[in-house]
Amino acid sequence: MADISFMHFPSTKPAPSFIEDTVNCFSDESSSISTIKGNHHNSDGVLEHIREGLEKIGFEVEKSKKKVDKILRPITFGIDGVPDLKYEVDAYHAKWKVGLEVEAGRGTLGNAIYRNLIQGMVLTGVDHLIVAVAKEYKYKSNGKQHTSKDFEKCIKICSALSSHTRVELPYTITLIGY
Repeated sequence: MADISFMHFPSTKPAPSFIEDTVNCFSDESSSISTIKGNHHNSDGVLEHIREGLEKIGFEVEKSKKKVDKILRPITFGIDGVPDLKYEVDAYHAKWKVGLEVEAGRGTLGNAIYRNLIQGMVLTGVDHLIVAVAKEYKYKSNGKQHTSKDFEKCIKICSALSSHTRVELPYTITLIGY
């Protein structure tokens, strides 16, 4: 199994050309971030490792949790066209209209995948959403060690949502497993 993998949705269309560059940012840091190799960072730790690569290809990347360092995308506009509601994203590429979210252990156990998919629906200027999740998230519960296969679980969620006839997403999705 490769350390870094990706899946594009809808699966009936090829991934946009910029996905290869983005996935390479993760692959270039696989020795530091791959959960298959035993790395266990929080999402900020993963983002720190891939930041330089993402910035080189044109992403604006969150630098810290300080308000001034966050990347905010407008959701709604109020009086005089001023954004009155904004959501945070981990990275944004204006030319490609791509929002990127990195999740660590909360991918499925904390339902972060659902939050990301819903927020992606209302993010202004986002035509493509990239969500990166751990391939293996190890945690303890009731004194026992467990492993959640977040990437595999998120593939099923994204596949169901992107292919269902009751839902039409306003963006395409790429799921990256690290």
